[in-house]
Amino acid sequence: MERNDITFFYGLRVRYSEVDSQGIVFNAHYLTYFDTALTEYMRALGYDYHALVKDRGLDFHLVKSTVEYLAPIGFDDEIEIGVCPARIGSSSLTWTLAIFSKGQSECLSLGEIIWVCSKIGEHKSHPLPEDLLAHISDYEKS
Repeated sequence: MERNDITFFYGLRVRYSEVDSQGIVFNAHYLTYFDTALTEYMRALGYDYHALVKDRGLDFHLVKSTVEYLAPIGFDDEIEIGVCPARIGSSSLTWTLAIFSKGQSECLSLGEIIWVCSKIGEHKSHPLPEDLLAHISDYEKS
C-alpha cells in the first residue's frame, strides 16, 4: 500500500498503556486504531452513522479483520492511520487500512476490514444505503 493511494488519514500519538513489555504497540490495539480511523472517516464524510442505526434500523457486521505487522510502532510515536475503501459490493464494504509514521511513506502496518450491511436483528445481508455510497464517492473524488 502506497501512502499516495489513500485520501483520508487520522493521526494519534501512541500512549504508554498501548505498548507491551517490549515497548511496542500490543497487537490488539491495531484493531482499535483501525476502528477509530473508520469512525473518523465516516465523520469526515459528513455521514450520520447514528441515524443509519436509529432511524433506518441498519448496521454493519464485522465479518473479517486482518492485520499485517510490518514494522514496530513504539510508545510516543506519532502515527497516521489511512482509510481507503478497497471494494464496494452490493451489501459489503471492504476497507484497506494502513499505518504510517507521521509524514512518512513507509507502511508500518496494513489491515483489511470487511463490513456487511444488515437490518438490525435479522443477521442477513441488506443492500448498502445509496446515500452512504454517494458520500464515499464524493469524498474519494475530491
